[in-house]
Amino acid sequence: MLSKKREKMKEEIIALGHGSGAGLTRKLINDIFDKNFKLPSLEDAVEIENRMVVTTDSHVIKPIFFPGGDIGKLSVTGTVNDVAMKGAIPKYLLITYIIEEGFKINDLKTITESVQKAAEEANVKIIAGDTKVVEKGKADGIYITTTGIGFLPEGVNLSSKNIKIGDRIIINGTLGDHTVAIINARENLGLTPAPQSDCASLNELVQLMLKHGNVNFLRDATRGGVATILNEVTEDTGFGIIIDEKEFPIKEEVEAVCGLLGLDALYMANEGKLVSFISGETSKLINVMKKHKHGKESAIIGEVTNEVKGVYLRTSIGGLRPLLMLESDPLPRIC
Repeated sequence: MLSKKREKMKEEIIALGHGSGAGLTRKLINDIFDKNFKLPSLEDAVEIENRMVVTTDSHVIKPIFFPGGDIGKLSVTGTVNDVAMKGAIPKYLLITYIIEEGFKINDLKTITESVQKAAEEANVKIIAGDTKVVEKGKADGIYITTTGIGFLPEGVNLSSKNIKIGDRIIINGTLGDHTVAIINARENLGLTPAPQSDCASLNELVQLMLKHGNVNFLRDATRGGVATILNEVTEDTGFGIIIDEKEFPIKEEVEAVCGLLGLDALYMANEGKLVSFISGETSKLINVMKKHKHGKESAIIGEVTNEVKGVYLRTSIGGLRPLLMLESDPLPRIC
């Protein structure tokens, strides 16, 4: 009996999929972290007191330089967006570098300059940080962790608990851009011109949306993509969701890579896209979003419904196909 228990313990190890943002990540959070920490919220950012919102995010992307950004820019935009998705206005960032011995000083300078530029563009300040160096071969160049602090405007309270039957689901642009940019750079696919990551801070766009629309809930569609967010929402609310295949925008190069590698853009990570749940009239909101530089291809892709349980895709020929929660993502270290 004891040997069987030991065998079971040996089997329970961390896999790359535990960091994918999909089903294994959710299981890890529920079974270990939340069980021990009794977290007040499992959303990407949490309101603590005096309408202060806090989040933290680690970045281990490979390669560290990619078309449209680098690990420095990503470490700012990713954390800014987590704060912004609560409806809060990001104000401050704390940053930690873990650097491998032998890393080029010029690369560190370039990354740090990207951090500062992205912070200025997002109107946030770097106020503290830490640096650690590990032996050569004990890391993969550089990892960055950022902690974001923001403040909720009065009257803003975004939560999946606010989602209602009939809410429209709006995204702010094309899906899969970041993932395809990373795949092309990592695997040397040779796509020309090179696909660009959509890496961007969305805090300004979010505040416009709050001003012009009845926004109930927001999430940025990073690891696991849009489909994972929608599955999490159906689990949290008990409602169903139907999205329309012909409504969501996808670039030709993303479709090509999906066809080549057997991937689905709905599950791909993005770094400048959000998923919003909106009640009431949406035409004015869509028009406002399309005038913003990060919302030019905004689209209504679906609706919350009680006609189904779970998430379904209405295909181009009119059928319904289930979009299930994946256990893991086949593309690790995408952010």
